[in-house]
Amino acid sequence: MEGLMDRKAFPWSLSVEQCLKELSVKLGKGLSSYEVENRREIYGWNELQKEKGKPLWRLVLEQFDDMLVKILLLAALISFVLAYFQGNETEEYGYEAYVEPFVIVLILVLNAIVGVWQENNAEKALEALKEMQCESCKVLRDGYLVPDSPARELVPGDIVELRVGDKVPADMRVARLKTSTIRVEQSSLTGEAMPVLKGIDAISLEDCELQAKENMVFAGTTVVNGSCMCIVVNTGMQTEIGKIQAQIQEASLEESDSPLKQKLDEFGNRLTTAIGLVCLTVWVINYKYFLSWDVVNGWPTNFKFSFEKCTYYFKIAVALAVAAIPEGLPAVITTCLALGTRKMAQKNAIVRKLPSVETLGCTTVICSDKTGTLTTNQMSVAEFFTLEGNISSVRSFHVEGTTYDPTDGGIVEWNFYTMDANLQGVAEICAICNDAGIYSDGRLFRATGLPTEAALKVLVEKMGVPDGKARSKIRESQLVSNYLIDGCSAKLACCDWWMRRSKKVATLEFDRVRKSMSVIVMEQAGTSRLLVKGAVESLLDRCSYAQLSDGSIAPIDDACRKLLLLRQLEMSSKGLRCLGMAFKDDLGDFSDYNGIGHPAHKKLLDPALYNEIESDLVFVGVVGLRDPPREEVSRAIEDCKDAGIKVMVITGDNKSTAEAICREIRLFSEAEDLIGSSFTGKEFMMLSPTQQADILSRPGGKVFSRAEPRHKQEIVRMLKDMGEIVAMTGDGVNDAPALKLADIGIAMGITGTEVAKEASDMVLADDNFNTIVSAVAEGRSIYNNMKAFIRYMISSNVGEVISIFLTAALGIPECMIPVQLLWVNLVTDGPPATALGFNPADVDIMRKPPRNKDDPLINSWVLFRYLVIGSYVGIATVGIFIIWYTQSSFLGINLITDGHTLVELSQLRNWGDCPTWSNFTASPFSIAGGRMITFTDPCDYFSVGKVKAMTLSLSVLVAIEMFNSLNALSEDNSLLKMPPWRNPWLLVAMSVSFMLHCLILYVPFLADVFGIIPLTSNEWILVIMVSAPVILIDEILKFVGRRSRQSRPKVKKA
Repeated sequence: MEGLMDRKAFPWSLSVEQCLKELSVKLGKGLSSYEVENRREIYGWNELQKEKGKPLWRLVLEQFDDMLVKILLLAALISFVLAYFQGNETEEYGYEAYVEPFVIVLILVLNAIVGVWQENNAEKALEALKEMQCESCKVLRDGYLVPDSPARELVPGDIVELRVGDKVPADMRVARLKTSTIRVEQSSLTGEAMPVLKGIDAISLEDCELQAKENMVFAGTTVVNGSCMCIVVNTGMQTEIGKIQAQIQEASLEESDSPLKQKLDEFGNRLTTAIGLVCLTVWVINYKYFLSWDVVNGWPTNFKFSFEKCTYYFKIAVALAVAAIPEGLPAVITTCLALGTRKMAQKNAIVRKLPSVETLGCTTVICSDKTGTLTTNQMSVAEFFTLEGNISSVRSFHVEGTTYDPTDGGIVEWNFYTMDANLQGVAEICAICNDAGIYSDGRLFRATGLPTEAALKVLVEKMGVPDGKARSKIRESQLVSNYLIDGCSAKLACCDWWMRRSKKVATLEFDRVRKSMSVIVMEQAGTSRLLVKGAVESLLDRCSYAQLSDGSIAPIDDACRKLLLLRQLEMSSKGLRCLGMAFKDDLGDFSDYNGIGHPAHKKLLDPALYNEIESDLVFVGVVGLRDPPREEVSRAIEDCKDAGIKVMVITGDNKSTAEAICREIRLFSEAEDLIGSSFTGKEFMMLSPTQQADILSRPGGKVFSRAEPRHKQEIVRMLKDMGEIVAMTGDGVNDAPALKLADIGIAMGITGTEVAKEASDMVLADDNFNTIVSAVAEGRSIYNNMKAFIRYMISSNVGEVISIFLTAALGIPECMIPVQLLWVNLVTDGPPATALGFNPADVDIMRKPPRNKDDPLINSWVLFRYLVIGSYVGIATVGIFIIWYTQSSFLGINLITDGHTLVELSQLRNWGDCPTWSNFTASPFSIAGGRMITFTDPCDYFSVGKVKAMTLSLSVLVAIEMFNSLNALSEDNSLLKMPPWRNPWLLVAMSVSFMLHCLILYVPFLADVFGIIPLTSNEWILVIMVSAPVILIDEILKFVGRRSRQSRPKVKKA
């Protein structure tokens, strides 16, 4: 439903009377219950709607929409059918045959469960957004104030009363102030560091930013002081927070796969084609075994089809599918990413979504919020100045420290003992003309009240007190407080000292006209003084005098006024917010003011008289405050530049402040011209798409100020369309849509809202921009290691495919059955692949540009290398199978001590014709443990009798893959340069894999399941001798690769 804000009339541009007329409501009466029901029919409930999520069955089905998964499903189905038919033939082959389809289905089910769980996590950001909504409010209905009316029942036109601490229940137009001022904390929505002063005056601009709508309050924000009556103009999904929810949902739909997932999907599609071609080739080569015909008069006739042989080649196809697909890869990737998240957590980067670890490694742009990310989100005094001994000279003091912690930093070259009259005046005004407080939540010092006032109190603590005895007592009390159990409320001893000397008896609240606030204090002598702070220009207009450092008072002339304004302008150009300090001793009617009973009190009830009371003031000094940048950010920005990562600042703050902070963190140099690098969100969106793309593609930093949520989201979308991998940081609700849309959404852990955290992929536990750079370095290292083990696993699978292809091409019995291949892919390959994830990172990893997301996982040279290695794996596994059947000895090892029968290679290749052979016999043979393998039918020698030859083939495959994992330690470097002990975990993993292989060999039950038998020591020596050459072959290939790269002409980097 449309709200008023989406109609032709904009409520902020209308007067209060026009707004009331537009909504047909009276400010003193509110809507009638009948009218509320009618409007609810039109506008619905005031709540955030959640789009209906996908049903569970659909989520589950989507997990199987992957080419490799479909191949495995088909393989499992064929295996199940074959197992069923073969199980009917012999009881002996029963349960073992079902192991293979069961394991395949189990893998797929586990992958589906993980996928569904990750999908459900995406919904939590929307739930957190709902929690920001107000539950109840005070609403005017039928002329009566209903104190605890459910906020969800509000409709446009309702009149709502807001007080200090209230959460705003809907987007509303301020209609009447019940106090002289009202301030609303809306940083989570707009990114502004300071609470915003609200008023009732209409704003002439119709199309203006959220920050400029000073007569509007927005759902989910909080009133920090004052009280007012408001008119509800938008509810539910039409509120600003509702629009953010819609943007989060929209961003969720645009989420794309991580670069690695895209690479693996691309690899899966190619692998599918390869499997199809290999299967087809196997069938073409072997069609004569299951299909034959006679040729009569040049035409084929009398076709003969063997179902048994056809079934056998079905098994070959299944074996090929199982061999080609690295089933253990998802588990190893998940394990490696999980280990990566643990390492990142130790560096204060908490990863919520595992693929983010890898995506971080190819980040090309970091879009950072300013408030709370690059800055501390804690106001602090950076500089202040007072007059010296005459009105023509000033002295400045620089203040260190960026938090509300009074012990964080101090005043440069400060001496407590020489606090002159002006410095004492600054301390007194900052301490007493102030309603803020400071507390510690255990990790961070936080402010209660206005952040500006809290920063002034911290300044007072850093200034100390002029009294020596009091100073000693304060120092002692601070030492004692360090050992107290209750550390929640910060001890502001210096402020307390000033407040004991002067009792506050009245407050003249801030208003937009005079731009100042003041307090009347009762001195110990019984006289009253006025202490004032406010905007410098406004305060100087009302100052007739200035206090000098010796305490004397001198009239202010134009030259002095010009000097003070010039110094204030210098401070403002650094991004400082300046506050002037002044006092007045001669208060006339208020000279003995002591409270409500005083005759002059009635004058304080009329804010229009405040200007008169605050006249003829004595100027004391100017204090410059800011939301300071974090100390470590400058170094992190330099690291990003070295790593080829562009940094863009996108903030809701004003342009000059944003530019000043960006210069300070060295995103821009001091002298750099920011034309073409600094824009407001509105300015940038008014440019043509070509101009926008040109600006975003230029090298160097960018800053976008006064940015609204839609601007942030649009910038992230444009960068992604340009092929950039975007990391977006933020802490507010306004950042959530862009966090969701970015490739990596990074939320602040301490100052971040729950909405931002739930929409993010990663949370910074210390809110430190520097942590992002560490996380990027870790992501790059993890990706390099993942690339190593992915290549290792894929090279192993290439070897298995070539082995099965050779088996089929030569026509010999199966060397390995699918369940054995599954065991190798899932279990024995798993530990070494995981251990490769612990390879040490390159020392120059953050001095290289980000990898291109289009870079292939396996380039042509690496593919050639693995085809060579794979060919050796295939030849070795098939070769040892043939050698056992046909040779009496090999490499000096006697193979016929067990008494098995030797056959010719031609007999082995035509074993299917065994029943037609005359006088063929096969002797029983012994195996380790004293058992004998016997045959009722001599032809069983090629099926039941192949058990030892098959065990030798499987053992050679396992051994080769263990040695091959050593090759994967480095893509290019020799084992002499990168020895195995550089990664001791790999040596442990190889041992584990060998032990697991021995487990299935020497435990009878497992040996029966996998169709293998124990080996003798001589046979183990043969296995090692056949397997070890794989290291030498890859070393030669690495050497050739290094030489060819050295001979190429070097290309200069941009």
